[in-house]
Amino acid sequence: MTAPIDPKEYQLDFFKEHGFIRKEGKKCKGEYFWTLNPDFEEPQDTPCVDYWFDKIPSSRVLSVAEARREFISFFEENGHTPVKPRPVVARWRDDLYLTIASIVVFQPHVTSGLVPPPANPLVISQPSIRLEDIDNVGITIGRHLTTFEMAAHHAFNYPDKKVYWKEETVRLAYEFFTKRLGIPPEQIVFKESWWEGGGNAGPSFEVTVGGLELATLVFMKYKVVDGRYEDIPLKIVDTGYGVERIAWYTRKTPTAFHTIYGSLLDKYRSILGVEKPEEAILWAAFRAAGNLDPEDPVSLKAYYERVASNTGIDVEEVRRVLEREARLYSIIDHSKTIALMLGDGIVPSNTGEGYLARLVIRRALRQLRLLGAEASLAELVDMQIDYWGRDFPQLAENRDYILDATSWEEERFKETISKGEQIVRRMLKKRREITVEDLVNLYDSHGIPPEIVAELAAKMGVRVPLPHNFYSLVASRHKAPAKIKKAEEKASLPDDIVEWASSFNPTRKVYYEDQYKRVHEARVIGVKGKYLILDETIFYPTGGGQLHDTGVIVYDGVEYKVVRVEKAGGTVVHELAEKADIPVGARVKLIIDWPRRYRLMRHHTSTHIILGAARRVLGEHVWQAGAEKTPEKARLDITHHKPITKEQLREIERLANMVVDSRRPLRFMELSRIEAEEKYGFRIYQGGVPKTPTIRLVEIEDWDIEACGGTHLKNTGEAGAIKIISASKIQDGVVRLEYVAGTRVSEVAEELEDKIQSVAEAIGAKPQNLEEKAKSLLESMEAMEESLRRYREMWIEELLSRLERDRYVVAEAVETDRRVIQDVLRRLTQKVDDGLVVIYRDAEEGTVQADIAIGSQLNVNLGGVVRDLLKSYNGKGGGSKTYASARLPRSALDDFVRKLVSRVLG
Repeated sequence: MTAPIDPKEYQLDFFKEHGFIRKEGKKCKGEYFWTLNPDFEEPQDTPCVDYWFDKIPSSRVLSVAEARREFISFFEENGHTPVKPRPVVARWRDDLYLTIASIVVFQPHVTSGLVPPPANPLVISQPSIRLEDIDNVGITIGRHLTTFEMAAHHAFNYPDKKVYWKEETVRLAYEFFTKRLGIPPEQIVFKESWWEGGGNAGPSFEVTVGGLELATLVFMKYKVVDGRYEDIPLKIVDTGYGVERIAWYTRKTPTAFHTIYGSLLDKYRSILGVEKPEEAILWAAFRAAGNLDPEDPVSLKAYYERVASNTGIDVEEVRRVLEREARLYSIIDHSKTIALMLGDGIVPSNTGEGYLARLVIRRALRQLRLLGAEASLAELVDMQIDYWGRDFPQLAENRDYILDATSWEEERFKETISKGEQIVRRMLKKRREITVEDLVNLYDSHGIPPEIVAELAAKMGVRVPLPHNFYSLVASRHKAPAKIKKAEEKASLPDDIVEWASSFNPTRKVYYEDQYKRVHEARVIGVKGKYLILDETIFYPTGGGQLHDTGVIVYDGVEYKVVRVEKAGGTVVHELAEKADIPVGARVKLIIDWPRRYRLMRHHTSTHIILGAARRVLGEHVWQAGAEKTPEKARLDITHHKPITKEQLREIERLANMVVDSRRPLRFMELSRIEAEEKYGFRIYQGGVPKTPTIRLVEIEDWDIEACGGTHLKNTGEAGAIKIISASKIQDGVVRLEYVAGTRVSEVAEELEDKIQSVAEAIGAKPQNLEEKAKSLLESMEAMEESLRRYREMWIEELLSRLERDRYVVAEAVETDRRVIQDVLRRLTQKVDDGLVVIYRDAEEGTVQADIAIGSQLNVNLGGVVRDLLKSYNGKGGGSKTYASARLPRSALDDFVRKLVSRVLG
């Protein structure tokens, strides 16, 4: 696809007024830029020029925090309203895990025109995380970071309300850089560019100074449809200023990491045992880094050679120093990213945003291992919390969880490494190669880093080429949720019914107006076979993890059973058990199955209660990962990094029932999306993100508030009681709680009583002394197992003495467990490594099952011999070189053994 770049897009009155001239790069052909400096032959951006911004005088020297404050205050003074940054995990998006840019904050609801922006124009400094270039972090001395702040000013231009566009945007950038930062005007370059992303596109300017890109000014005016560019009515000024780069420019340090982390970098250096390199190496690397393509081995080699040439130091020494520096920089970068990800509630796991958090943690641990450092990653992350706690208060607030989760992941990583050898060995037994796809699968399925795989494979004589961008590759595959339908969506209506239903006006939802209404009258406005559409309804459709209502619709004395209720947009469709003989326009009577609905209401309200309790017991990192409410029970999947203890489970249940006993009222509200988010934060999006400008909120007083479309009780007391019936880990980082409420508690108690009675009768006890009787039986069983073990050892000793005397032994099994028999065979043939052992037992229909083993010193293929002999007896079997099994008639056993001894022992 070719971008429709028209030079007129970049010809601004601002440039004419200030005397800017348009030039084309001499080396970088096709790169056009605007400058006040007639001597510039290139657009002052890498790789067209080296970094040389250290030669440009700075009137300001700013830290990262100071650069952020300067940016926000400048744009606030110029009519922009400051907006609070959002979390680094994009809770308001269902198509993206991480906040990768400031515009993500306003997608898709503001950028699509669904809701207005929180202010217009606005200014924000948004912490962002991008992992697609994670393998390059450190190597490029600061050009790549996994975590960075994107400061931005945005203007949303509606057809009937223009705020500002290109002229004003470029003017503001120019004034910020020259007047606020004191950059000489003749050093600033506006490079013409084109931006595309998220289905949108538009012309842009990259603002560069001394080889360093400081900002990108995007003018989003198109949407991309089937390879075509179409105008969009809402035209958006989407800018991005690099806060860390602005600070780096003012401080003139050899790497961005020296600017971003200051004294913390020296502390890391000391803890990790990385000696300070010569300044000459760092500055030579600074000068050459702009031309470095870290993904090109040739470019990387040239980079080291250039640094060596400019310093007079041996190239291998340069490589060693810069590789160690890159590992140091990546660790300090990753540990900040870990703190931010966990601080915003991400739980490391094998899926979703948790997968990305684990990826960063494991790459950091791998870098520590390569440095040979014994430091604790949790200790390094703790230092980041201290360093950035003032800038990001959520770090200090969630310190305990951040450090606990990091320590837990460290332990898991050690376990993974210890298990890795066995997994890799099994893989290499099947085939003597490991591909890149194998590496990805080993990491995805078992968490084994590729470097570890390569180390283990090398011990087995197999060389595994490692892709230089492995972690970037894996991160890019997991940056957004897969387009998978939820379970409740799998039962959606047929396509023709959805299309038909979508032509009707939205159904009046009486089930929200009065959630206790059991009987209602409505008018039929659509009939198609067994599907019915009414102008209003009390039947709740499947949604929000809650099952639909059932009941009957009555017309002219005939009851039609309602078996399913679904939504098609704003229209509610009632599916009947049979074709409806009801005319359009008829008045019908609606009767819902109230006992079923009331159980659903109890279970749905209990879900909100349980979630609030789990968050208070386990921590603020607990989020809903899934839920289902049925009349029989409810389940809630929550994010948590460890197994839940019995004590924690009891405390969750205790708190939940405390809320039930306190009879807290429930309140239902309809708020605009912006008001809801500003007032209650993004925790309201537990069950998904509604795609509507207004949001229905369900609040339990002083306990929980969520965006929710379900039906609920008037107060928590109506839940009656809540009993958690199970807790299980369903995947890494996700625990499933199942529970019942109301009358289901007594029903579950009855079921449990019946089981207790049944067990008591089976072991000859009364329910009241079941525990005592069970302990007695357990003691008896342990005693019998000890006796059995002694008899087994005596049997083995007797078999061994016969084997040592005769070199073979044939015995009837005194065990029924085949694994025990195989263990006996292994023990015997290890002690007599030139012996033959046959152990048999009766099988069905006059046959015997024989397990056979030989010692390693016998040079025969036992499996082949057994298969050959069994042909004479119409038997079945076979095996390996030293072990085999056989099924044959009992009458043939003696003859089979005689021939086997002859063939094996000669």
